[in-house]
This record gives sequence, C-alpha cells and structure tokens, in this order.
Amino acid sequence: MKILLAGASGLIGSEVRRQARGEHELRVLVRRVARADDEYSWDPAARTVPAEALQWADAVISLSGASLARLPWTRGYREEILRSRIDTTATIAQGIAQSDAPPEAWVSASAVGIYGDRPGETLQDDSGRGRGFLADVVAAWEQATEPARARTRVVHARTGLVLARGGALKPLMLATRLGLGASVSSGEQYWPWIGLADEARALLHLATASAVEGPVNLVGPEPARSKDITTALARALHRPHLLRLPRFALKTAMGLAADELLLADQRAEPRVLLDDGFTFSTPTVQEALEPVVRG
Repeated sequence: MKILLAGASGLIGSEVRRQARGEHELRVLVRRVARADDEYSWDPAARTVPAEALQWADAVISLSGASLARLPWTRGYREEILRSRIDTTATIAQGIAQSDAPPEAWVSASAVGIYGDRPGETLQDDSGRGRGFLADVVAAWEQATEPARARTRVVHARTGLVLARGGALKPLMLATRLGLGASVSSGEQYWPWIGLADEARALLHLATASAVEGPVNLVGPEPARSKDITTALARALHRPHLLRLPRFALKTAMGLAADELLLADQRAEPRVLLDDGFTFSTPTVQEALEPVVRG
C-alpha cells in the first residue's frame, strides 16, 4: 500500500519506516523544503498540506507532537504540547475533508493519557475519558480528526509507554545503569507499555490490514505495574533495584508531569487489537526489554 507518514523522524516514526521498507511504498511529510521524491513539504502551523500527498496515499499515519518526556512542563510548554498535536491533526483532517481522492484510512496518534488516573479499573478501548491535563489534551487531539471521519476510516492509536532506548524510558535506563534502579513511589500503579517493534507493527496493521476505527489501545497484552517494569529493566541490565522514589520527591522535582506520567494508575488492555487478529512479537515486559538492552 501507499502510506503517507507524518512524524517520520521520531522514535516511532523511524521504526515504522524501517518496518515498511520492502513491504509498502512510503512517503513522508517534512516541515522544510522537500529534497527527495518521497517527501512532501507541509506547514501545520499554517494548516497547509499538499493535496497531491493525500491523493497519492492509500493510508496516512500521523505521529507528530511535542515530546512529553521534555521537562519542565511550564505553562508555555503545556501550550506547546497541545498546540503541536492540534495543528498537525487538524491540518490533515482538513486536507482529507477537502480531498478529491481521500485515503482509505488514517491512523492518528493518541495516548492512554486520556484515561487519567484510574486505580482499580480495567480500561478497554471504549472506556470513558478521565480527568487531568493529558486527558484534556488527548480528548482535543482526537476531536481534531472529526472533519475527516465522513471521508475516511479514522483510528485513534492510544499508545502507552513505549519500551525503547529513547523516549520516556531513557532516564530510567540511565539511572538503572548507574546502579540507581528504583521503584516509582509504591510501584503498584499500572503502566500501560508496549515494545517499540510492536508499536510500529500495530500502526501498520491498523493502517493496512484492518477495518476497525475509533480508539484502539496500543499496549502490551500482559498488564504490568511500574515496579514490574523497573525491576525487569534492572534484571536485564544486571543492576540492583534497591531504591524507592517517594511520591513527594517526584512531585517536587517534576510537578504535574509526575502525576500524569509516573504516578497515574492505568490498567489498559488491547482488546480491539487482539480481536482484530494482531499478534504481539514481544507479549511480556521482559521480552520487550531484550532488544532495548541489546541495542
């Protein structure tokens, strides 16, 4: 299939490109002058995307958005987190709505942050919105796809913690390598996780081999508490896991980001993905961490 990718230079986008090579024809949206035949220049801030890019594509995968791992979340950066997602998504939605030949499918990045802190609950793909900054951001992010829904199949890929050498796992890996492996607060909160390879495979599956639409949880099939992940990381790196990061220290150091990223309890399950025939290549935290540690 012909796939148009936004956010191709990021951690997940790079893996999507690697996996699509030889399997699909892939072109990318870039925020500079196009320098190759497989590039289209676009300007999300001005809400412009080339009509020919969307007409060419059978499917679109959009992954753009300011990093949540960058700290601190100042008021200005919180606005950037929201704006970067709305600008890119609304631009593609408007382009699809106006296209003479819209793509068959659009997989738009989303996040499990929409659920907020939900201790004691099992969160399915259709679970309701929670409370908090990220819940508000993700709800607006998903809503921004609305103009395209009458023209194409739209999927909201609600991703959890991606287990990879970069991204949110990077500071945990560094601390663990230095012998500072630690539980995050009590360690009992569930962290929805997914291996990087399975994240990219799931995005490609939803874009090319699926008929589902709406929200889809992109999380591993085996729920894990935060202490399961930090302990498995220490074990894989052959380092101790003896410390505990107190809640008050995390909140003092990270502010709102601690509540939203580290302390939130979200036991999300990938029911729609599994029912759609997707098979995880790394179904456990331990298996997902193996390529991270080897790489």
